[in-house]
Amino acid sequence: MKLSNYLCLGALALGALASCKDGQRSATNPGKDSSTTGVEYNTEKGMQVSSYKGLPAGPGLVFIEGGRTVLGTLEEDVTLSHDNIERTVTIASFYMDEAEVANIHWLEYLHFIRTDSAEEFYKSALPDTTVWARDLSFNDPYVTYYLRYPGFRYFPVVGVSWLQANDYCTWRTAKVNEGLANTEGSSGKKGGGLFSRKKKDTAAEGTAAADSKNRVSIENGNTLPNYRLPTEAEWEYAALALIGTQEVGNENQEEKRIYPWDGRTTRNAYGHKQGQFLANFKRGRGDYAGIAGSLNDGAMITEQIYAYPPNDYGLYNMAGNVNEWVQDVYRPLSYQDVEDLNPFRRNGVLDPADKYDKKGYQSLIDDKVRVYKGGSWRDVAYWLSPGTRRFMAQDSATATIGFRCAMINAGSNK
Repeated sequence: MKLSNYLCLGALALGALASCKDGQRSATNPGKDSSTTGVEYNTEKGMQVSSYKGLPAGPGLVFIEGGRTVLGTLEEDVTLSHDNIERTVTIASFYMDEAEVANIHWLEYLHFIRTDSAEEFYKSALPDTTVWARDLSFNDPYVTYYLRYPGFRYFPVVGVSWLQANDYCTWRTAKVNEGLANTEGSSGKKGGGLFSRKKKDTAAEGTAAADSKNRVSIENGNTLPNYRLPTEAEWEYAALALIGTQEVGNENQEEKRIYPWDGRTTRNAYGHKQGQFLANFKRGRGDYAGIAGSLNDGAMITEQIYAYPPNDYGLYNMAGNVNEWVQDVYRPLSYQDVEDLNPFRRNGVLDPADKYDKKGYQSLIDDKVRVYKGGSWRDVAYWLSPGTRRFMAQDSATATIGFRCAMINAGSNK
């Protein structure tokens, strides 16, 4: 090799080293001054640029890597609704609760809002426990005990409307960010001590409370985005978890799933748990759990939120146990009208409600009906397929619908 070539390589190497030493400008390394004006940051006249180490970890959330996928019903369309035809979309990465919101979580919510909210709002947040009552069934014990008895702590909360679930998301956002504001040195690492504050003296507590508004802001990067209900597309994408079927380096999605697991049946096809049911659902007319001594899914009503194996994203009970509310307003032809990047159906956009004759009793659809998905302890296996969808009024509740929260992956283009 010629000497000139060696000199060129040497110059490139020195340049690379210098670049590594200085560090490329980024969100976590913005530099001491502006790269366009040269004005120094964090001075009396300069812009305040806070230290940022990445999005803090949100309690209970699992990261869902997004990508291209084909949404739509993979089960036979036995209802002949044709309301979820296959279409290719891209879903941005996001976070989702690893499990359904449980009774203990809702009781915590009730505890806090009773101390800092109006009694009227507290009463509006109470789940409708009468959803268990049936005229021809003796479900009376569930009406009294399901929500509050300690043995049911980690069973999914039910009797919660779409509106109540949204209120919970709003409260949870405020409560988690309150913990971040009062936690010194929050690093964004998993388990970053959101609720592990050390005891401080009264004066310090007062100062922290008074100063929290200044320390909590979007610009500082020390808050979490809003907890919210997932969109229907996010929920369906996360439930299928096709990342578990993908080979490294293969950009084609060659495998599909009917359920959130491999195979065409509702039973485990592998290992020492072969033959065991993978979800809590109704096997057939009158068969909620199997026979004594050989129960199938082992649950006559709901089951604990961590029962049954998680899917390949680490999410529990994305099929069965309880259906789950999602954000979208229901339209039968949503697949025709939505965008192909982060699709979401909101009120009054295209396909308006006045097209549906609800007043004339020819339709049940308006802007106050919301989608729920996933199947429940009371549903047959057909509804366990993530592509299936149903709807209910946003102020209604049943013993078969619960929810989980989601969150955007802020500060990322993936």
